[in-house]
Amino acid sequence: MRRPPSPLLAITDHHACRYGLGVMVDALLDGGCRWIWFRDTDLAPGERRRLGEDLLARVRTRGGHLTIGRDAALAAALGADGVHLPGGTGPAEIEAARRILPEDALVGVSAHGLTDLSRARAGGADYATLSPIFESLSKPGYGPALGGSGLLEACGLGIPVVALGGITPATVPLCRRAGAVAVAAMGGLMRAPDPAGAARDLVAAWERT
Repeated sequence: MRRPPSPLLAITDHHACRYGLGVMVDALLDGGCRWIWFRDTDLAPGERRRLGEDLLARVRTRGGHLTIGRDAALAAALGADGVHLPGGTGPAEIEAARRILPEDALVGVSAHGLTDLSRARAGGADYATLSPIFESLSKPGYGPALGGSGLLEACGLGIPVVALGGITPATVPLCRRAGAVAVAAMGGLMRAPDPAGAARDLVAAWERT
């Protein structure tokens, strides 16, 4: 099982992004983020591939890692650092991704409860994002916030957990103390007037804990 490459996972969303995604990713890298999840699965295939190539070049220049949302074939074609699979993914889908990705690629899964986490662990995922930990504008409709106690229980299941949902510099310490291996943010970064500063504050909060 491979460990996440950074304490902060930034999730892209071109709908919420205040700037072009390339400019946004550069800013996040300026702020110390070294792990980007290129989500944006609603883009046309050709556009998504071109944008993925651009983002990968930007990330690699700064020594970062790029994870591709949902599409293991695209991740393999780009030579990206991993794939993030949707909630409900089982062992067969995880194994299929492993077969076409490099041996050191990360395979992550979205989870919204203990059942999802157990399935991801059984399938051999390297990590799972768990959400929502706190109330979040970007994660409505996934049930009540799990809070610190829910995160603590989840982190005891034996799969590395990346805390997602309502992540701020004030909530990062609780996530780390509960056992999360990293925190993830989407709207709080994509909508930030100063994304570099927002990323820097999250990384600093983790490092201070």
